[in-house]
Amino acid sequence: MTPRRGAMLLAAGRSALGVAVLAAPERVTAGWLGEANAKLPVVGDLARSLGARDLALGLATLQTLGDSDLGPRVQALCALVDGVDVLATVLAREHLPRKGVLGTVAIAGAATAAGLYFSHRLARD
Repeated sequence: MTPRRGAMLLAAGRSALGVAVLAAPERVTAGWLGEANAKLPVVGDLARSLGARDLALGLATLQTLGDSDLGPRVQALCALVDGVDVLATVLAREHLPRKGVLGTVAIAGAATAAGLYFSHRLARD
């Protein structure tokens, strides 16, 4: 798989997650934050913000992949955001379900590493 194709798939996944969170925030966040937390109205509001963020970042990535200067920068920005998601989840781990913490750290951690790799490779290619 080429770095461009990998970045495209990562961006498509990010966009799909964003749409899912916007459409059904409680359902999508229950596994991550716990059923009780996901039912709180404020959590739904914040989840929608995160969904919009992921949708926007995914679309921005897809739109800039062909730009050899901007594409790698947007990809690196997405990796930074994913890294912050890992850090935020680890810091809040005592208040979150173990399964949600492990899943988020694994998925967002992998997205961070992949995003950094794709950014580096896209900048060189």
